[in-house]
Formats: sequence, C-alpha cells, structure tokens
Amino acid sequence: PAAPERLKIVLDPGHGGKDPGAIGVGGIQEKDVVLAIAFQLRDQLRAWPGVDIVLTRDRDVFLSLEERTALANAERADLFVSIHANASPNSRSSGIETYYLNNTNDRATLRLAAMENGLASVTGHRRRDRDVSLLLSSLIQNYKVPESAALADSVQRGLVGSVAARWPRVVDLGVKQGPFYVLVGAGMPCILVEVSFVTNPEEGARLAQSVYQEAIAT
Repeated sequence: PAAPERLKIVLDPGHGGKDPGAIGVGGIQEKDVVLAIAFQLRDQLRAWPGVDIVLTRDRDVFLSLEERTALANAERADLFVSIHANASPNSRSSGIETYYLNNTNDRATLRLAAMENGLASVTGHRRRDRDVSLLLSSLIQNYKVPESAALADSVQRGLVGSVAARWPRVVDLGVKQGPFYVLVGAGMPCILVEVSFVTNPEEGARLAQSVYQEAIAT
C-alpha cells in the first residue's frame, strides 16, 4: 500500500512503576534506562519531517503488556517499537538483538521471552489465556511477519552500526523471532529491541551514560 502522508511510531519503554525490569550492575534498573533511551529517540525522530511519535509511557508508571499495544492500536500507529535491556545469569553475555513476533524453539529466546512475559501474570491472565492470545496473534499477524522482519533487520543494522562507531567491540546478536507477549495484538509491524545487557559490567555501566543512550537512539 502507499505510504501514509505522515508516519506515526509508538515507542514503548519496557516495564515501569512497580516493575523495574532487569536489575544490573550498580543497581541500574531496566525501566529507567529504556525510558531515557525512548526520550532520546523521540527527540531525534521528531526532527524528521512527516513523523509523529507517541510514547506508551513518559514517566515511571506501570502499564500492563496489553495496554501497550492497545494504545498503539488506538493511535492507529504505523510502527510499534518496544525498547528493553537484556539480562543474563552469565555476566559475560553481551550484545544487541532485535526480535519480531513469531514462534521459535530456540532455548535462549524462550528464556528471554519467559522473562519479558512474566509480567503477564500480574495482569491476571492465566497461562492458558496467554497461550490462546499468542495463537490468535500468530494468525492475525501472519501477513505482517515480512514487514516486522524487515523493520527488525533495519533497526538492528542501524543500532549496531551507530554503537560500533564508538564502541567497536559491540556484539551483533542479530535478528530473531520469539513469542513476546507485549507484541501480541499489535495491528501494525512491531518489534522488540534488546539494546544491551544491564548485567554485563561494561555494557551496564555504559547504559547508565547519556552518551551511550544517545548512540543507541541514533
């Protein structure tokens, strides 16, 4: 279809409020890091002609996973980007990766999805309800998979390139697919970006710095 006259992008800083997300080195909290990155990205994208930016949250508040995509649908957004910071029991794990909604048998992806989807229990949804929602979403989103995959590839390449220009040792973990509940129900191409590992000493320290946040947003 023809491109819209104006492009509306919904940026979703993950977690917030009573849900801090992953806790990293020095006590850094994922919810704070991703909100700061979302602010940087919003300000940069607003300078582009014909682009409108909406944030699912602009302060430290809790939003259910369902509310995030519901807002994007209500805004009739063209793109939905959920921003997260990764975590691992292995403090040496590092890198940047981008996901789009689909099924997978990859154990590492399923572990990450389970961590990100864990908040769904707070919303009162039982496991069966979540499984049904994921199944329905896989049917609804089937025609958007190529668009979401293309968006994920473009964002991943741009993100890694921007960070690598200053920190050459950045690890490119690539584009992957996974059953992320926050993407369920989105009526537009949607992706989830894991910008770095808060549990890695080097990346966690950099994530707390505005210069690194700006490089990610660029």
